[in-house]
Amino acid sequence: MGGKYRITGGAYPRMRRPRHRRRLVLAGIGAVVALSLAGWGTLQLIDVFTGGDKSASAADHKRDCPTAKPSAAPVKALPKPAAIKVNVYNATTRSGLAKSAAEELKKRGFTIGEVGNATKAYDKKVPGTGVLLGAPTATNGSFTVLGTQLAGTVQKTDTRKTGEVDLILGAKFKAFSTPQEATAAMTSLTKPAPAPSPSC
Repeated sequence: MGGKYRITGGAYPRMRRPRHRRRLVLAGIGAVVALSLAGWGTLQLIDVFTGGDKSASAADHKRDCPTAKPSAAPVKALPKPAAIKVNVYNATTRSGLAKSAAEELKKRGFTIGEVGNATKAYDKKVPGTGVLLGAPTATNGSFTVLGTQLAGTVQKTDTRKTGEVDLILGAKFKAFSTPQEATAAMTSLTKPAPAPSPSC
């Protein structure tokens, strides 16, 4: 070559393209960012369709909420059958009904008082199974216990001062509840109810 610049010597320099390292680094960073965004977007979609961490939060809530210990309600005090004096009256047209009913109640532990026909106020005027008649204090005691022996009875009160109860047998009376049924009914009355669980 002529001119101002001349190449001397027998070796010529090799002409190489410059490596674009900066571009390679930027491209790598961009790829990492793109993959990160794609992964984050996928997680968001999974949360939308599966409810995210609701199950975890529910489990945490359940863990934080104290477990309620069942506390028994006070047992309702009811009189024993032997402490209940029952007068049995027949208000139907069937003869001997009051006597047979009184004998059955006596077998079940009740104390029997008078046995006979109903008064005019009730004779042939009781369409149901029977009427329980007594003082107001009997409504939460004697009536409840005697009612377990005969379902469907009607409770009425009067002005008597004594604790005895009248059982007036009605037209639909057929038989007392079985001893098993009466026991189950009594158990349900005296069994304490569990306290409600606390809402957290």
